[in-house]
Amino acid sequence: MTITRRTALTMISTLPVVGLASQAQAATHKVTIEKFKFSPAKLNVAVGDTVIFENKDRAPHTATADDFDTGRLDRNESAEVTISSAGTHDYFCKFHRNMKGAITAG
Repeated sequence: MTITRRTALTMISTLPVVGLASQAQAATHKVTIEKFKFSPAKLNVAVGDTVIFENKDRAPHTATADDFDTGRLDRNESAEVTISSAGTHDYFCKFHRNMKGAITAG
């Protein structure tokens, strides 16, 4: 089989497109902390997704789980975490233990 220059260029130009089409894109999700609640309190994500926690309260808060911790977030501060494993990641605020949420990754 003879490959012409045009055929070779066409084959090469389609390789990056095929590679990009097969890669999954990580998503970004947002959890707002307001009125001493996480909203949404329950979130479904994919492994590798990023979750941004943003504090809109005057009081400081955290989002703390076994495998992530935003640290202290004062008013209008935010922090992001990447969910690196499947399963349910229950979290709470270290300052206000009644504030709870859960991220489920699959």
